Amino acid sequence: MKLSELKTGETGVIVKVLGHGGFRKRIIEMGFIKGKTVEVLLNAPLQDPVKYKIMGYEVSLRHSEADQIEVLSEEEARALESGGDGADRNDAVVAAQDDSTDKELTPEELSDAARRKRRSINVALVGNPNCGKTSLFNFASGAHERVGNYSGVTVDAKVGRAEYEGYEFNLVDLPGTYSLSAYSPEELYVRKQLVDETPDVVINVIDSSNLERNLYLTTQLIDMHIRMVCALNMFDETEQRGDHVDYQQLSQLFGAPMVPTVFTNGRGVQELFRQVIAVYEGKEDESPKFRHIHINHGHEIEYGIREMQEHLKKYPELCRRYSTRYLAIKLLEHDKDVEQLVRPLDESAEIFRHRDKAAARVKEETGNDSETAIMDAKYGFIHGALEEAEFSTGDKKDTYQTTHLIDRILTNKYLGFPIFFLILLVMFTATFVIGQYPMDWIEAGVGWLGDFISTYMPAGPVKDMLVDGVIGGVGAVIVFLPQILILYFFISYMEDSGYMSRAAFIMDRLMHKMGLHGKSFIPLIMGFGCNVPAVMATRTIESRRSRLITMLILPLMSCSARLPIYVMITGSFFALKYRSLAMLSLYVIGVLMAVVMSRLFSAFVVKGEDTPFVMELPPYRFPTWKAIGRHTWEKGKQYLRKMGGIILVASIIVWALGYFPLPDDPDMDKQARQEQSFIGRIGKTVEPVFRPQGFDWKLDVGLLTGVAAKEIVASTMGVLYSNDDSFSDDNGYSSETGKYSKLHKLITKDVASLHGISYEEAEPVATLTAFSFLLFVLLYFPCIATIAAIKGETGSWGWALFAAGYTTVLAWVVSAVVFQVGMLFI
Repeated sequence: MKLSELKTGETGVIVKVLGHGGFRKRIIEMGFIKGKTVEVLLNAPLQDPVKYKIMGYEVSLRHSEADQIEVLSEEEARALESGGDGADRNDAVVAAQDDSTDKELTPEELSDAARRKRRSINVALVGNPNCGKTSLFNFASGAHERVGNYSGVTVDAKVGRAEYEGYEFNLVDLPGTYSLSAYSPEELYVRKQLVDETPDVVINVIDSSNLERNLYLTTQLIDMHIRMVCALNMFDETEQRGDHVDYQQLSQLFGAPMVPTVFTNGRGVQELFRQVIAVYEGKEDESPKFRHIHINHGHEIEYGIREMQEHLKKYPELCRRYSTRYLAIKLLEHDKDVEQLVRPLDESAEIFRHRDKAAARVKEETGNDSETAIMDAKYGFIHGALEEAEFSTGDKKDTYQTTHLIDRILTNKYLGFPIFFLILLVMFTATFVIGQYPMDWIEAGVGWLGDFISTYMPAGPVKDMLVDGVIGGVGAVIVFLPQILILYFFISYMEDSGYMSRAAFIMDRLMHKMGLHGKSFIPLIMGFGCNVPAVMATRTIESRRSRLITMLILPLMSCSARLPIYVMITGSFFALKYRSLAMLSLYVIGVLMAVVMSRLFSAFVVKGEDTPFVMELPPYRFPTWKAIGRHTWEKGKQYLRKMGGIILVASIIVWALGYFPLPDDPDMDKQARQEQSFIGRIGKTVEPVFRPQGFDWKLDVGLLTGVAAKEIVASTMGVLYSNDDSFSDDNGYSSETGKYSKLHKLITKDVASLHGISYEEAEPVATLTAFSFLLFVLLYFPCIATIAAIKGETGSWGWALFAAGYTTVLAWVVSAVVFQVGMLFI
């Protein structure tokens, strides 16, 4: 708990002092040291400040200052003594409060409990994209987060735990960022996390094969006056290349321990955690004493910084959260976020006057603006430190040699695009051909289970629900698990190897023609897996305009949730040799629609300037089969969880709507009963809306249920068509036609009935209807989760509802046009 939460007369032991820089130093100098007992004496008449007794003397603190000191109360100490930990600790506290027979703890027992509690360290992982932060997070915590070899894999903070030498590390993996400026949402997000959450120690992960660029972020962390340990990651690559650096000397120059690490095999991780503990505890006997340094930016800038600090230090609440030096530097960089923070202050005019004066002097003296001068000074400091640390680059092995050879082919002017589309074609062909065998096995198992229940379970609503609702609905979707796993296998391999960055590189010009940024291509490709993380991945795009347009067109990318519908329909209406092309055409049409809509949005809806295309192209790092398998299975588990959750519930609801009300005539056949049911009435009501597409009411109902999640379309069709016994003797795959004949015949029969034509005449019409249905599924209303993600990223329901509305209208128009034009040729 916080010191401010202790009541008058209560006693606690200090666990840790939060905050940083001058504020933290002042609090510690006043005697608020870890392990010391503090007693609340009295509150001022207006309840603020509060008088405390510590180390034999009395001192007053405001509530806001006491809020930065974590203490252990006697009740919490009893909870720890009783063994409460983690989730059990709250229960133990309640038990301690209720147990009036508990003796008071001695000061020694209280201090011992506080010592144990402060062995919990909050650690934030900060670094450039592709530096290996998430690899450390996964290695240390055992979490299975994505480790993609391109910018923006970690689009939100991930939380995990690790233990070492009796300490518990609460790890937070922050998004990769090149700096702490206000250039992109990622940078602002990381900065906000460091300020608001105040980690005890920051692990700055540095790609040691690219020291000079990576250390720029380190200099900005130094400005923030944050306790820090640096991990010189991928150190094995520098050794193979023959690089040399005196990292001990570099540690002294930067004022922070630097530890060589290789997170793929765990080298240096124990030493890294040992240094984190040393910095956290301030153990000078276990770690060299690292003084906090100030990087000299030149006399004019330094003079301006000091002038601004004099005013900023008059605001204690500001000093508790920020280093005044950091704020002054950001003001000189004309950081909009910091300017908004300072503007409400009483002395803001004086602060800005000093800023402008210093900036003018810098411009006069160097010919550069103050932001450029600060960057030059930082890189000058880095360059000098590396020289003093005897840094040299070897030539034993060129890290990029293999990469350059591969790039000559994959990013070739003439071969780049064909190879990219060939990869997509191979991906979809493998999805069908390889996935066909396990799909048949699963389908046979689902069919056997349905027959078993039908044979041995007594007739009634429960049997009908299990056979037609649960097995017919969930079974119709779960058979596509092999295809989902194969699709994610290919996507994971492209992400982890670094090919995604090349895809963005070769597509930048096309993206620019669309009114987008090259970086937009990565979220768009991620959208083939799931639209929700793809929407979140747009944070890597610096331009608000490109970010917003990308979010609006992302629903047009065929996510894996649509794959079961595609496989179900194409498998029923297209022979095996044409199925991959039919599938690929859907993805291509989605991309083309995205191109058209992005052009329209950039011209008429979202105005503004784009940002330059600056993106790192990391070396190819071929992932291990274990990593690929783990990532693929993680997605498979998510799919299975969805089967047992929303798909199961939706299937039962659809079954119930199709089962009730019970008919008056018990001899009425299943299809007639279904048309008289609630779902049949709903379908018949909306049928005129979809008449231009040639859809009958069953297809209409499938589209309506797909608003929640696209897989429900397939499960709904499984439920609705399982009740039709017209072709009960025909249950599965036909080797002659290469099609799933029962669903093909059922839909063709419904089309014949809808258009009043014979079954033979309805065959080509049904195929056209099926393709129009696939187009509607491709383009219409994104799932509820995607709508919520767009709202979360834009902060506006307006844009989220706009995305839902325009995609549905677009789907209606495109599918209607395709069907009506196609009918002219039949």
